[in-house]
Amino acid sequence: MTAVIWISIFIGTFCFMEFMAWFTHKYIMHGFLWSLHRDHHKKDHDSWFERNDAFFIFYAVVSMSFIMIATTSWFWYGWPIGLGIMAYGGTYFLVHDIFIHQRFKLFRNANNWYARGIRRAHKMHHKHLGKEDGECFGMLFVPFKYFKK
Repeated sequence: MTAVIWISIFIGTFCFMEFMAWFTHKYIMHGFLWSLHRDHHKKDHDSWFERNDAFFIFYAVVSMSFIMIATTSWFWYGWPIGLGIMAYGGTYFLVHDIFIHQRFKLFRNANNWYARGIRRAHKMHHKHLGKEDGECFGMLFVPFKYFKK
């Protein structure tokens, strides 16, 4: 029974992170921390790193904190929560930074309906270079209007 609870917490955390990605992007990245996110929309430097990468570091610290709390206390729930956040972060990095933005030159030839839909949706978001009016959505649960055959 503990394994079922553990797996449920892990999957629930992973799915909750999709909401957190949307919320953080819409209200924080395109809100009061636009100064960190702006270079993701309009690169103003020559570095491979972006100020926007600070958000990745923030969620990595949250994930590691849950795992550390789980190892030093009775709060074993920290393991599936921390690992669920980490799994979402890894998936996000794979889809957003590697697949969409090609920070590493992998998956260039992926051309199925899901890949085209994800790229199309992200392109619509990046169509707006400013703080306002950019469409915000998650990484995995993209509106169906972007998935055309």
